[in-house]
Amino acid sequence: MGRQGYWAKNHKLRAQVYQQLIKAIPCRTVTPDAEVYRDIMKETGSKKPSSHIPLPEFVDGNLVPKYCLKAEAIASAHQIINCLAGQFPDISHCPSLPAVTALLLHVSKDEAQCFEHVSRILACNEPGKRLMDQTFLAYESSCMTFGDLAIKYCAPAHKLILATAQDVQDIYGDWQRWILGDLPFSHAVRVLDVYLVEGYKVLYRVAIALLKFYRKHKSGPQNSQASQPQDSEKVRAEIQAFVKGIASTVSPDKLLEKAFSIRMFSRKEITLLQLTNEKSLQQKGITVKQKRCRRNVQLALNPDTFSSEIVSAKEMRDIWSWIPERFALCQPQLLFTTSNHGCSLNRFYSHCEGYEPTLLLIRTTDGDVCGAFLSTDWEERKRGGNKLSFFGTGECFVFKLKPEMERYEWVVIRHPELASSLKTQDEDNSAASEGQDGNNLQQPEKPPGELSPFLSARHFNLTSKNTSMFMAGNFDSIIIGGGEGNALYIDSELNHGRSATCATFDNPPLCAETFQVSLLEVWGFQDAMAS
Repeated sequence: MGRQGYWAKNHKLRAQVYQQLIKAIPCRTVTPDAEVYRDIMKETGSKKPSSHIPLPEFVDGNLVPKYCLKAEAIASAHQIINCLAGQFPDISHCPSLPAVTALLLHVSKDEAQCFEHVSRILACNEPGKRLMDQTFLAYESSCMTFGDLAIKYCAPAHKLILATAQDVQDIYGDWQRWILGDLPFSHAVRVLDVYLVEGYKVLYRVAIALLKFYRKHKSGPQNSQASQPQDSEKVRAEIQAFVKGIASTVSPDKLLEKAFSIRMFSRKEITLLQLTNEKSLQQKGITVKQKRCRRNVQLALNPDTFSSEIVSAKEMRDIWSWIPERFALCQPQLLFTTSNHGCSLNRFYSHCEGYEPTLLLIRTTDGDVCGAFLSTDWEERKRGGNKLSFFGTGECFVFKLKPEMERYEWVVIRHPELASSLKTQDEDNSAASEGQDGNNLQQPEKPPGELSPFLSARHFNLTSKNTSMFMAGNFDSIIIGGGEGNALYIDSELNHGRSATCATFDNPPLCAETFQVSLLEVWGFQDAMAS
């Protein structure tokens, strides 16, 4: 009924339905109600609400949307939100609270009832049900989840964002604000109708629909010129302006119709993505809001001195945003390039040995660009003797930059179920070689502490050794990734190569399955802090 808007044209009916829906939300045993709000107001005196009272820090600078409210009602929203902050001290990050409070003011008979309505939403304790993010971890993982969903269900719009914005994460970080803040009141309240019935997934659906409409808007005749890369702030402002003015082209019914026309979009998938992203953030130590200095670190790359024949300074900064944090302050140092050092695998090794980690970049004769971040010194290959042997750690990853930009991490990071607890004893990793592809190559035993302690395969009880084939090399080839294929295979003349899906990175081919190398570069990491 919420989707069809049965109570959309009758304000009194909507208020009654909201009261019943919110009353039915399972909550904590002690949940502040209207009487608590009235008591707080009595204790603080009968001061008139003021919008000059600052909102709590956890709303992250978001203002109370006007939503056709008078100035007095905006002031009331400020007062309600500040009372909520006192009653819910565990809230650390809740940027959608101002918009939800403003919307519910419309259907509440007074401030006290609005306070109770919002309190019940915040206090929801139904297992598996999510109504409003209240921590930075939950919010940030929702932004990552939205990015995952955009890639899968809105690929053309994602490609547009990728082509026009310098930082895609910055754009997707606004996804909740598009709905709860930027949407016109007529649209936002219809979304709230469905949200109270069906839950959090509705927000994802509507945000994907908005992205689809934005892409259609950008492909119209008034925007027919080719998309050019812009500062992320400009793209954010463009999307915000589009969403704010969406009423001129898209009705509330049309928006919801588009949102619910997305097929195979399940609550289970969203929950799994959310949990995976939360775990990833926890593993990286990101659980509270921090200053976004990570991307400023990329600026350590000096565009005046950086020179690559394969990637631009911007593309190298994008790659830098993927590397482990402890290398973030390093400067790229060109170690080897086929244009200067020739197409020789021996010269490749002689220039790269002694450096750890390294970055491999390849441009094919078709113009595709791909590569790999390699955690371990190439000299490690010698431990396998004459046999082609895999080495490296789970910090290795492969990527493609052109025609699309995508990174593929170690499969165990994305699928922790492939590994369990620490090993109690070393496994025998040797196996017979399967030709040049090296899908079952010997993995030399590594003494503890020899390699990086981060994500070393020996720390995991892997269900298959195919999931830990990171890098290998001998006199006639180098290989990145193994198991059912190689992410990258380059011959001894650094001239011809192959790319395929591999078990270690669970990647698609990074370029054409067979390709010719136009140019190959290897970059090291020079400590920028060293004198």
